[in-house]
Amino acid sequence: MTKSMTGFGRGEVNSEVLKIIIEMKSVNHRYCEIVLHMPRSMNVLEDRIKKLIQQKIARGRVDVYINAHSCGSERTKVKVDESLAASYIQAVEELKSKLPLTGEATVTELLNLPGVFSLEEPEEDTELWWPDIEAALVQAREGLMDMRSREGDRLAADIQERIGRIAAFVDEIEQRSPLVVEEYRERLRQRLHDLLESGILDQARLDAEVVLFAERSSIAEEIVRLRSHLAQFGDDLALSTPVGRKLDFLLQELNREINTISSKSSDVSLNRTVVEVKSELEKIREQVQNIE
Repeated sequence: MTKSMTGFGRGEVNSEVLKIIIEMKSVNHRYCEIVLHMPRSMNVLEDRIKKLIQQKIARGRVDVYINAHSCGSERTKVKVDESLAASYIQAVEELKSKLPLTGEATVTELLNLPGVFSLEEPEEDTELWWPDIEAALVQAREGLMDMRSREGDRLAADIQERIGRIAAFVDEIEQRSPLVVEEYRERLRQRLHDLLESGILDQARLDAEVVLFAERSSIAEEIVRLRSHLAQFGDDLALSTPVGRKLDFLLQELNREINTISSKSSDVSLNRTVVEVKSELEKIREQVQNIE
């Protein structure tokens, strides 16, 4: 089953320990790149999260957004640096002894002094969180994979249809292929006629040259290879393993063969068909760019 590299998935878990929402979105990429957007307290779980995603995803850039809230009893605490506050007050008293200042430092004023009060976040037990995180990750990953599979089926159907069109065009090219050799024969006859002052052609020489040019101008081998590559392309689309890179290689080979045919022929009708093949190959190339 062909898979796209584009998709979206969402997972949500609400337990006595954790409330967590995870969203994943993926786009095409040459390799597998996983980018995590999550609280710093969960950084210790980064390797485990990536490995779980990589179990099912071989290619594509996957952005993972994790929003988690602890349901534990611990809350953020206010921490007071008494030593620093005492130092501030001592500094104020020393300043008052040296300058004509009056008044006392109040608690409100101390609140505005840097470092006296700070917030202390409770330490999170990420190991306790992991079962819920894993469950939400699996939900999001499976949703993502489901969308990638549906999109992959659509891409495969479109490509198969275009492969069928190209196969029909190859049949047309094969029907006109004898004209390619005949064109070379006529061009050679004219060339030799121009070179020979008497205007009388040496038939043996002509036949030898025609054989040589026929070998150079024949497109039979290119047609055979085109059909072989098209058949392989169709077979690979049906595989369940990642095939994007292999399909990209086959496209290069298909383009190589059709370009060779184009370079060998000056037949207008045949070259029009070649243009149609190139157009279909370009559309397939755009689709293949998004296949895992």
